[in-house]
Amino acid sequence: MNIDEQLALLKKGTVDCIPEDELRRKLERSEATGKPLRVKAGFDPTAPDIHLGHTVLIRKMRHFQQLGHTVIFLIGDFTGMIGDPSGRSATRPALTREQIDENAETYKQQIFKLLDRERTEIRFNNEWFSRFGADDFIKLAAKATVAQILEREDFKKRFQSQTPISIHELMYPLGQGYDSVALEADVELGGTDQKFNLLMARQVQQAYGVKEPQLIMTTPLLEGLDGVQKMSKSLGNYIGITESPSDMFGKAMSISDELMWRYYELLTDLAPGEIGALTEAVSRGARHPRDLKAELARRIVADFHSQAEAEEASTEFDRRFRDHQTPADVPTIEKPAGAIRLVKLIASAGLAPSVSEAQRLVAQGGVRVNGNRVNDVKLELGSESGTEALIQVGSRKFLRVIFR
Repeated sequence: MNIDEQLALLKKGTVDCIPEDELRRKLERSEATGKPLRVKAGFDPTAPDIHLGHTVLIRKMRHFQQLGHTVIFLIGDFTGMIGDPSGRSATRPALTREQIDENAETYKQQIFKLLDRERTEIRFNNEWFSRFGADDFIKLAAKATVAQILEREDFKKRFQSQTPISIHELMYPLGQGYDSVALEADVELGGTDQKFNLLMARQVQQAYGVKEPQLIMTTPLLEGLDGVQKMSKSLGNYIGITESPSDMFGKAMSISDELMWRYYELLTDLAPGEIGALTEAVSRGARHPRDLKAELARRIVADFHSQAEAEEASTEFDRRFRDHQTPADVPTIEKPAGAIRLVKLIASAGLAPSVSEAQRLVAQGGVRVNGNRVNDVKLELGSESGTEALIQVGSRKFLRVIFR
């Protein structure tokens, strides 16, 4: 790629690039000298399961990697003991060393679904902070003022509402900044919620004598399946990268046509022009949104599993939903004959988290037995030996019960 093409790829799906003109200069100098840029992204080991929202940033790391630059996946095992206060209205609970090590190992196992293992540096910031003495921390604390730290929106809100802010939290942006000094970072990537920390890192680098501090690039927070709130495991609107191909495909197919374009932009390597051609094809009726959504779902599954598994998930989805057939791999259990309430069976089989939730699903028409929608929360099954029941909860959960 020439420099303009590289810029288009790297800036695709980003929000901030600060300073705007510096990326071109860094790329041109790297090309002229043959020295790759050092591109850093930091992750606190607080949530070990990565979902597609996290991969927006990891994919941008891959774009730099594909252009020959060095990407550094920094695990904040030291700063993780502080806990990133970004977006927090209260102090994070401290993690134990064991929790940090366990979560970090899980991250390492997951990121190489997108990144090239041989061309990725994995670093831990305990590597340098473990050597810090009291005087080193005092010197670091002197690199910014309290007024500057309190400019950060979440700190400002907590201060104004008289919500406690612990002293160690104020050190977090400075600690993240020193990471960039230790790693000699040319570029740092982060979500838009990290903008303050990334800018602080530039200041810390300058204070430690770095002549050309890092460029910062931010990526947006990906909307979840509901298209409203950011993707979050706690909100249940996420696609986890370790989920089965069929679950990933089905969830991707559930998004709106409008959200589909956002996912194409942030979750694929297609160039902006290629995405534009697809939207134009839909607008003139040459392509159907449903087919493009299926294509997107296959791309997502292939990234984290394989192309063959993506095609299989697509075929199975059509079989179940377009052709209205029962899945080929319905799990089967046996139960002793004798009347059992449907809602209790659904809960005990794990098709719903509780009996009360099973009752809600039945009452709202979200449950079928042998293909027929049921609404009676008191319905009983299994009174006769040798009978079978095919239970469907929602659109993707199936269970065959044989009563003996």
